[in-house]
Amino acid sequence: MASLKDLKNRISSVKSTQKITRAMQMVAAAKLRKAQEAAEAARPYSERMGAVLANIAGSLGGDDDAPKLMTGTGKDDTHLLVVCTAERGLCGGFNAQIVRRARRDLEALMAEGKTVKIICVGKKGHDMLRREFGKQILERVDLREVKQIGFSDADGIGKKIIGLFEEGEFDVCTLYYSEFKNVMTQTPTGQRIIPAAVEPESGDASDEPKRENGEDPLRGAIYEYEPDAGSILGDLIPRNISVQIFHALLENAAGEMGAKMTAMDNATRNAGEMIDDLSVQYNRQRQAQITTELTEIISGAEAL
Repeated sequence: MASLKDLKNRISSVKSTQKITRAMQMVAAAKLRKAQEAAEAARPYSERMGAVLANIAGSLGGDDDAPKLMTGTGKDDTHLLVVCTAERGLCGGFNAQIVRRARRDLEALMAEGKTVKIICVGKKGHDMLRREFGKQILERVDLREVKQIGFSDADGIGKKIIGLFEEGEFDVCTLYYSEFKNVMTQTPTGQRIIPAAVEPESGDASDEPKRENGEDPLRGAIYEYEPDAGSILGDLIPRNISVQIFHALLENAAGEMGAKMTAMDNATRNAGEMIDDLSVQYNRQRQAQITTELTEIISGAEAL
């Protein structure tokens, strides 16, 4: 049985831990608002960029006019997985969920006989994957010194990926990150970025401009491009890759702060419950010690 001094030290230690977790929760809550606003602001740009690419791609005469980043190599023998996670832990299962999503696809591809290569963006994903898939990891992108994610960071990663593609290092590239829903929910997501996943827009044009008679002035219109559509796509698709990576990093930043806030809130409450249990144990043992001392004093007095 622990002594009163040991229990007192444990209570003091848990109280110190509780102060730290409460402070970390408050810091995460303060950072979450800014990160969430940045992620939500990037979503429309990312979505409209895809819509513009789909629109231009639809005007091409054939695959011969399209850039290779959109059509691909015509094979899918070698896959590059870009796994984006956080640089730090203490955010619950946030990093593990992303890695689990990437590992599931990685194992499925390897089971089909595909060659798989990995680029890890973030320390935690690299730490989780290097033991089992260390030979497949080409590079780890370190963002620990970056205070706030900027487009230049994503653009640097995008250029590395495009450089590897032009060297013939892979055929298909998939980006893994966690899509921020709310403080409690972050959804691991896999998005193909090479070949560019340009899909036609849905038929819902409720947010597009309409004439007074209800007709859509843009639907069915024929566009002429200057320069030609292939040249425009050749410039837009590399930019789109960087935009999608930037979007993924912003979503991860918001998700990390949300997961960290939730994890630190749980840790603070658990520490409070532990303090209560230890305090009850301390008081009981102290009362038992006082009762024993009183019994000894009374017994000694009667003996005299």
